[in-house]
Amino acid sequence: MNLKDMAVGDQGRVTGFAVVDKNYRKKLLAMGLTPGTNFSIKRVAPMGDPVEIQVRSFHLSLRKDEAAAIQVEQITETVA
Repeated sequence: MNLKDMAVGDQGRVTGFAVVDKNYRKKLLAMGLTPGTNFSIKRVAPMGDPVEIQVRSFHLSLRKDEAAAIQVEQITETVA
């Protein structure tokens, strides 16, 4: 699953990256999108581009093509 396929309110975990340019992958890693990192979808623009996520302690906006390069798994939190 890619990050671009998720909806507002969804939570996920970065599992890896699609085949992308090595420099672009470094850019994503520098932005904190390392494998195993949890995030949540905060907003999506009306036309679907960009998408805003909360990762670690900050908000990050990504374009569709950037979001498509990030492989994720959807996670759900259990309510006690």
